[in-house]
Amino acid sequence: MANSDPIGIFDSGIGGLTVASSIVRRLPGESIVYLGDTARVPYGAKSPATVIRYARACVQKLMAYRVKALVVACNTASAYALHALQHDLAIPVVGVIEPGARRAVAVSRTGRIGVIATAGTVASGEYPAAIGDLAPEMRVLCRACPLFVPLVEEGWTEGELPELVARAYLSDLVKDAIDTLVLGCTHYPLLRETIQRVVGPDIAIVDSAESTAEVLVQLLEVADLLRPEGEPTERTFLVTDAPDGFASVGRRFFGGEIGRVQWVDLS
Repeated sequence: MANSDPIGIFDSGIGGLTVASSIVRRLPGESIVYLGDTARVPYGAKSPATVIRYARACVQKLMAYRVKALVVACNTASAYALHALQHDLAIPVVGVIEPGARRAVAVSRTGRIGVIATAGTVASGEYPAAIGDLAPEMRVLCRACPLFVPLVEEGWTEGELPELVARAYLSDLVKDAIDTLVLGCTHYPLLRETIQRVVGPDIAIVDSAESTAEVLVQLLEVADLLRPEGEPTERTFLVTDAPDGFASVGRRFFGGEIGRVQWVDLS
């Protein structure tokens, strides 16, 4: 492990690129290796034991690149596999749930926090548990929003259709008087403007991708692992299936071109 080594990031598919984008913006001098397990996406329908097995296979591939820190850029993998990976590895490991929970607690004024996520992440109960550990007095209301993922992947993030879907999902949370809403899926930041319009300006939106990048900076600073200024950086993108499709859709999630995408075999 050396300061010039890259940061490893993995997700079940393409959504984790929003986390990678936040990391690159916050740490532009760092190299990254991103792995999307596109052959086995989505993780949300899998059992906890299967998610842990898949996550360990992803990590084994990333460790071949001598990564100095690991970001689990997947809410389902963060819910089910984070603790196992932290036990397995001698490098800093951060997921996306605890940073989002911590930020939500910090910005909430009334203690009523909404969380929107995939059905698997909601079923795990990890967001209420993480928020409860930090502030037991806060009330957490969760809502699964499964249609948001295909809308984002089709590029339908603005207009009448995504707004109608958002209103159907979020109206009950607004009626329950939440003052903070956590985007508990890495796809959802692409719908942030639509979601904000639906819930209104008085509800603070917490993007777990941004919060995760901030926590990563703190971990690297404490471990004295920040990359020296002026060294050349590399961005490597790996997938387990359909690299061409990943590259074409991925630019929307990453906020720019991602270059060549390499296929890898985890078996």
